Amino acid sequence: MTEPDARITLDLDDPTPAFEQIRRQIVGHIAAGRLPIGAKLPALRQLARDLGVAVGTAAHAYRELEQAGVITTRRGAGTRVAAVPDVEDALVMDDRILGLAADYLAAASDVGATSEAALNAVIRLIQGRSQALDGKSN
Repeated sequence: MTEPDARITLDLDDPTPAFEQIRRQIVGHIAAGRLPIGAKLPALRQLARDLGVAVGTAAHAYRELEQAGVITTRRGAGTRVAAVPDVEDALVMDDRILGLAADYLAAASDVGATSEAALNAVIRLIQGRSQALDGKSN
């Protein structure tokens, strides 16, 4: 990152997937002005190495940010901040995700699963997707 205050760290005790922790922190740094438009982000391999995650995990975060129009990647120019994210939209998205999570937990409970079993199923699914992405990016 170009700014020392714009460091990304992973909380291993947080059940949030690593790619989502990365995405949220980048959005937060941009929204707070620590990463202005045009600021260069680390290359995928460098970010993955710095955080101790697979390249596919870092790529997943960058892909979501690109789809949202927050960053752009160009060969030779690297990955740069393209726009300040709409934090209100991000909050609405978080609320929608929380609602979906509540629905999922209720459905899991209806079939007799514990909250822990439901969470473990989601984690296995995410890990399976991350492994599939790693196979595509390597």
